[in-house]
Amino acid sequence: MGFKCGIVGLPNVGKSTLFNALTRTAAAVAENYPFCTIEPNVGQVPVPDPRMQRIAAIAKPKKIVPTLLAFVDIAGLVRGASKGEGLGNQFLGNIREVDAILHVLRCFQDDDVTHVDGRIDPVGDAETVDTELMLSDLESLERRIHTATKRQRGGDKEATAQLDLMGRIVEALQDGRPARDVEITANEAKDFQQLQLLTGKPVLYVCNVDEASAGTGNEYSRRVEEMAAKQNAAMVVISADIEAELAQLDDGEEKDAFLEDLGLSEAGLDRVIRAGYELLGLLTYFTAGPQEVRAWTIPDGTLAPAAAGVIHGDFERGFIRAETIAYEDFLSCNGEQGARDAGRMRSEGRDYRVKDGDLMLFRFNV
Repeated sequence: MGFKCGIVGLPNVGKSTLFNALTRTAAAVAENYPFCTIEPNVGQVPVPDPRMQRIAAIAKPKKIVPTLLAFVDIAGLVRGASKGEGLGNQFLGNIREVDAILHVLRCFQDDDVTHVDGRIDPVGDAETVDTELMLSDLESLERRIHTATKRQRGGDKEATAQLDLMGRIVEALQDGRPARDVEITANEAKDFQQLQLLTGKPVLYVCNVDEASAGTGNEYSRRVEEMAAKQNAAMVVISADIEAELAQLDDGEEKDAFLEDLGLSEAGLDRVIRAGYELLGLLTYFTAGPQEVRAWTIPDGTLAPAAAGVIHGDFERGFIRAETIAYEDFLSCNGEQGARDAGRMRSEGRDYRVKDGDLMLFRFNV
């Protein structure tokens, strides 16, 4: 089960620098001109989770396997992309394939780095990208409405419900609001998902600031914070240049010293990765044994059989039960046997909704 966050924004805002730091690779060429990233680059990134080390200290496995999140570096958008300007069609198509959007905004002054519009205005940049995505969604919905209307005339009841949903979304888009702002019912969720709307995807604003502002932000990032609050969206502040320097350091103590010198408590990338994980509505459960401690990614709300299926399809098909220990119980009881002896290991059935941090052992028969 793969989850992808697409890194988007105008040209020269720091997308590829951020991607390179995230994936610790130079696969995406960070150059000072538009469209240097022609094809989307994809990198798998481990999700930082200190719980794994604490579990491993008790289980003493041969290896630790973290859960991964994919980041896609997508070519920069320019005004008119919805009409094919720049790399418009390719850009919009690449966004359509990701699960969530990390929108990088330039929040720094640097005369040596050009801006496609010749000014520093992160809120205006966000509006430029949002407008292009909304225009693309409107065009897509117009085609779908035309098809659904024909089906409705033929007596298709599902088409009537779909037209009602699409009509509400069109109204929001014409009002300058993204599709994700539209309230949908549980029955409409599947139809909404199938529309594959660009503005229906969750968004995290990433403010790329200068090194001096990495810990506190600046006037530009504070304007983005106000915008995000109005949209009920998330935002993080990082310095892509700092993260690029950190990515070149292999020694953990050296990294800690580097961050301490800058007055930072943790790498900005860790915040970005965690925020992206939360943005997708994901949670982590663990398996622990002498061979390995491993983290597994599932959407919040996943039931035990489907969670087992992430490991192997046979686990889901032949699911019997899930022997489950809460993370805190695993620590306080000093492991699986202690939790079992203390009555803190539970036998959960098919209707159990997996919780973040659960340690699980699946029983199955095929």
